[in-house]
This record gives sequence, structure tokens and C-alpha cells, in this order.
Amino acid sequence: MCVLRRSMTARPSGLRRVVGGVQEGVKLAHGGRRTPRLGRGGKRLAALGVLGVGALLLSGCSGSEVVRFGWPNGITPESKDMLHLWQWCVIAALAVGVLVWGLTFWTVAFHRKKAGDDSIPRQTAYNVPLELTYTAIPFVMVAVLFYFTVIVQNNVEAKKADPAVTIDVTAFQWNWKFGYRDVKFADGSDYNGFERTGSPFEFQKEEPKTDEEKHPLPDGGRSDEVRNYLNFNKIETIGSSQEIPVLVLPVGRRIEFQIASADVIHSFWVPEFLFKRDVMPFPKQQHTDDRFQVSSIDKEGAFVGRCAEMCGTYHSQMNFEVRAVSEAKFDAYIKYRSANPQAGNAEALKAICEQPLSVSTFPFQTQRSTSGSGTPSKTGDTSNTTLPNCTAAQGA
Repeated sequence: MCVLRRSMTARPSGLRRVVGGVQEGVKLAHGGRRTPRLGRGGKRLAALGVLGVGALLLSGCSGSEVVRFGWPNGITPESKDMLHLWQWCVIAALAVGVLVWGLTFWTVAFHRKKAGDDSIPRQTAYNVPLELTYTAIPFVMVAVLFYFTVIVQNNVEAKKADPAVTIDVTAFQWNWKFGYRDVKFADGSDYNGFERTGSPFEFQKEEPKTDEEKHPLPDGGRSDEVRNYLNFNKIETIGSSQEIPVLVLPVGRRIEFQIASADVIHSFWVPEFLFKRDVMPFPKQQHTDDRFQVSSIDKEGAFVGRCAEMCGTYHSQMNFEVRAVSEAKFDAYIKYRSANPQAGNAEALKAICEQPLSVSTFPFQTQRSTSGSGTPSKTGDTSNTTLPNCTAAQGA
């Protein structure tokens, strides 16, 4: 019986002890041992990693897009300052988030109630050092972010006297008017294009409207001195239902925008500026800052602009284009339009060998996509707006 018992309890030669789901001692055909399998938790982590990488690949995100955390690529020094502030804000938020999420998941995973365990966990009252720590750290983080916010905001809103280019921006339902008030040319000469002030009522003729669409306009029985707050210039570009207004600007020069609305509140927004400013009627009476500057535009090309304030029926179609060109082309553009006052904006653009019409958007377009399969087929190459095989016109 003893011999029989030993033979029954002995481990068969064909079996191996199983440890952690992996059979010890089982030899594979190639002579090695079986690789330990991932546990259930490891498989989940691997699946999450694959899903994360797949989402990035399918979304077409490049490395530079990922570090911008959803913001466009800025084209002014001010936009880069704002991007850096945004990046550090997101990093700080992610750091706090990872800590909070980690502690939450750790508590759920290792301190959840177990089946059959009805005991009450050990109770703790308070921990003064810990509470002071997690009160002080957020306070320091907020104080640091506040400090850099003030620094960046002051830099973005800084205005220097005597900018190289001054643009009068007038918003009206549902389009834009751009006027060139002052320009300093590269050769040292100046151009002054201011003509007169005018009333919002002058814009009723720009876009004929039905009685239902007409806005009473912000007259309110005011005197002409108060009502005539809009600026009119000798060289202007006015948008219409047939043509997107193209605002031609030079790279490398400080530009000031003086903004006003002829009717309701609008908002001047160029995504690549990473900045927008509300456009108010009666800005002086509203006590609003109707001027802002960019120290320079760093990149040539076409950049779509939009109204970012709900302003009525056709708000989504109230687009314009910023066309950034070289300093030489800009000077030639202003001189051509000054010498040919009857020439339209498209003719002047063609005279300096630029695409005559908008290439970043078109009338009645409401799409917001600027790249990929969602890009409207009617738009052109926004990074190269030069006309091929073109010779600049005489006087341009």
C-alpha cells in the first residue's frame, strides 16, 4: 500500500508545476521556455496604449500639433507668447490631473471593499502638515500662472507710438471694411489716407437688406458729433456678397488696428493671431479699447479672419482674409491704389503679382476646416499666393 500511495501521489513525468498561469519546465519546439503571459491588468494597459497611439495616428496629429494642445500655429510674436502661456497652463493642469487621477484609481483599486469583509477601515482625523501642503501648492501654482498671465497680457496689449501701418477696421452686418489710414514706406516717405468721419447709416447701402433684416442702427437720437464715429479713408477694401474682403498687410512691420462697428457687436478674429477683440458701436461712449497692435507678422501667406461674436442671421458667413506679403509688395500695392483710385482691390493685388481673390475662404462659406479632407475645394494655396509667370504692373 505504501508503494501504491507513493506512485499515486508522485507527479507524472509529463506534467509541470503551474506558477502564476505559466507552466514551469515546459519546453517549446525551438528549445526555449514559454514566455510568461500578461495578466488581465497588463492586457488592459496594452490595449489602452494601442488605442491612444491609434487615435493619434488616425487624427493625423503631428508632433508640433500635439505640443500646441489644439491651438493654431501663430504668426506674430504676441501669438507665440500666448501659446507658451497656454502650454504651461495645460502642463500644470495635467500635472494636477495626473496626481488626482492616480490617487483616485489607486484608492479604487487597493482600498475598495472586499467580498465578505464587513470590518470598518481605520479612521483618521486630520493631518496638519499634509493639509497645509495641498493648500499651499495650488496657491503657489495659481500665483505663478497669474504672474505670467499679467506679463503676457501686458505684452499682447502693448501699444507703441507711431506704428508703421494703421488700419481702420469697420464691421457691419454682415461684412467688413478696411481702410489704410497711415503707412510708412521702406524709403522713409509717409502716406496719410484719412479722409473723413461718417455715420453708421452710410453702410445701409453696402448690403441691401429686406425690412426684416434691417437693423435700426445705434443712432438713438444722438448728435452728429457722437454718431459720426466711423472713419473713412481714400484707400478702402469693402466686402460684399460676391467678394471676400482681402486685407493686405506687410510682414515685419508694427501694425495698429482701429476697430468700430456700424451696428451691433462684432468681433475681429484671425485664428493665427491667437487673439480676438470685440468690435463695438460707439467705442468711446462704451468705454472700450478700440485699438490693438501686432509687433509684426512673421510669415507670408493667406489667413482667414472671422467674426467671433454672434451678430445676426449671416454671422457664420462674415469672413475676411489677411494677405501677408513682403514689404516691397505692400509698398507697391499702396502706391498702385493711390495712383489708381478707381482700381479695385483685386486689380491692385493682380498688379503686384498676387492672387486677386481670397484663397482661404469664399462668400457664403461656413466651414471651419482649414486642412485635410474638410478643406473646401474652392480655396487655393494659402502658403503661396504669388501668381505664376507674372510681371508686376507699371507703377506697382
